[in-house]
Amino acid sequence: MTSARIVVFDLDGTLVDTAPDLINALNFVLDREGLPPVPLHSARNMIGAGARRLIERGLELEGRFASFEDITRLTGDFIDYYAAHIADASRPFDGLESALDDLQALGYRFAVCTNKLEWLSKLLLDRLGLSSRFSAICGADTFGVSKPDPAILQQTVARAGGRLSSAIMVGDAGPDIGVARRAGVPVIGVEFGYTDVPIADLKPDRLINHMSELPAAVQSLTVLQNM
Repeated sequence: MTSARIVVFDLDGTLVDTAPDLINALNFVLDREGLPPVPLHSARNMIGAGARRLIERGLELEGRFASFEDITRLTGDFIDYYAAHIADASRPFDGLESALDDLQALGYRFAVCTNKLEWLSKLLLDRLGLSSRFSAICGADTFGVSKPDPAILQQTVARAGGRLSSAIMVGDAGPDIGVARRAGVPVIGVEFGYTDVPIADLKPDRLINHMSELPAAVQSLTVLQNM
């Protein structure tokens, strides 16, 4: 496979608004523990560090701290429920497919680098009819590391047939900015995702608030890479 210009995307909060289904799954396991549901609006920014951490955060809101074994059990229940309801309400962010069309026409290839499990990521993108868009879909279990460890981005780019020197990362939160910086890859931050620290404060190389702005942001960074 020849090397290509690669745009690597985070998944939750970047490509797809997954919060409704993730929080519904969280509330399913909380309810089984006799705890009240977490409101969607206040839980969106708890997403992004994987299912286990999401459950820990949900319990912490109620002052509960579970053992490693309990979290493992709850994570299994969460994943089972989430897989069965993975695309009930999750949808691509507005303008995504048009942006991908524009970038593909310019010769870009796409990949996903997420802290979600790989099989869940593929299942979600399959259900939304997006899987064929991506040359590689890699999760926290694909290479045994998760963001912000640079190895996950490095190996995702390689699997997609690209080079780090011509790759660009797109994400919504600290792990995305961190993995890009550690791998030496420019990064575009999206303002519509899930983060407890405003994405602008993390100083991505470009900042967009709608997917319609993505092609221009990518092209501007490509120009800099080629200088």
